Amino acid sequence: MTLNLDPDELNTCVACGLCLPHCPTFRATGEEALSPRGRIDAMRAVELRAAPIDDDFVHFMSTCVQCRGCEPACPSGVPFGHLIEGTREHLAEVGRITPWWQRLGFRVLPMHRLLLVGSTALAVAQRARLVPKRAGLSRLPLRRGPAIRPTGGDAWLFTGCVMDAWLRDTHRSTAQVLDALGVTYAVPGSGGGCCGALHTHAGLHDESVALAQRVMRSMPGDAPILVNSAGCGAALKEYGRLLDTVEARRFSARVFDVHEWIASRLDALPALRQRSEPVIIQDPCHLRHVQKAHLPVRSVISRFAPVIELDDDGVCCGAGGAYSALQPELAGQIRDRKVGAIERAVARSGSRTIASANPGCSMHLQQVLDAQGVTVRHPIDLLAEALP
Repeated sequence: MTLNLDPDELNTCVACGLCLPHCPTFRATGEEALSPRGRIDAMRAVELRAAPIDDDFVHFMSTCVQCRGCEPACPSGVPFGHLIEGTREHLAEVGRITPWWQRLGFRVLPMHRLLLVGSTALAVAQRARLVPKRAGLSRLPLRRGPAIRPTGGDAWLFTGCVMDAWLRDTHRSTAQVLDALGVTYAVPGSGGGCCGALHTHAGLHDESVALAQRVMRSMPGDAPILVNSAGCGAALKEYGRLLDTVEARRFSARVFDVHEWIASRLDALPALRQRSEPVIIQDPCHLRHVQKAHLPVRSVISRFAPVIELDDDGVCCGAGGAYSALQPELAGQIRDRKVGAIERAVARSGSRTIASANPGCSMHLQQVLDAQGVTVRHPIDLLAEALP
């Protein structure tokens, strides 16, 4: 049995080890098997040397956060994200990962009305203390307020599934900033409620493709597509690779992280109210390592507040989409390292505000930072507050 991986891609890795400091699971455990080169060696053993897909192999692949921090660190250009996605796709096909209950949960994500009802029920359960802390969720909103309404067709504003259910305030902030720029926006039509990022991480290839096709149909034309969730933006930008069609590549070329798009238009904003408290920036992995669009966040925030950097070189926080719920022990160890970097930044700067442009990261970190009086905010929310 093989994984159907490209041998040339597998053999790109020369086992130099430069990826090791950038791998959150290796840093947390010190185990070679839980590093990118260790996982690639295990993939080679199965693909090229007919090794069995045993429990150890499944463990090595299941514990990868898929942060892709190894990719920019690799001098050989190993496409690790492609390899781990292909491996997990095969493991899901043969029933070694992504059990039925997880697949059932993922089916709810594109059903937006059902998702909103379920999210409200989950928020009630939280307040009744029926949701275990290991689920990795910060406090969910009981009320989310009105959905944004389209104002025109200059750009599309992708609203997504979890982002709209749990952080709709950030959509309203994004709309407020676009209004201040004089930019009109549309929202996706029917079928554009879920980008499929979690399905891709879980190895559900067919579901990912189907969702990508629905999302593409929901935002036709040539207008830019603005995304305020780092994980969703990365997924939409990779539709060209996922579907391998001219149409999908054209669609992906229209996708921008909202900070990436706004950064070149900041001069069109009215004078912003200056904030005396600095803002500490935490880069979501899929913004920094996949989209490579983390620097515009600094351009945006520096217009109204001093920027404070973490000293951990952008290592993952351990959220990883559903990873914090599926691998709570490892996710907690990885988060502890990130929280340590945040605590050092707080001590240096006196700031108690963290900016993070991904809902998973925000909620994963807020769960433990609440006790320290530190708040995780979306950069766009901070920008909207600075508008006159």
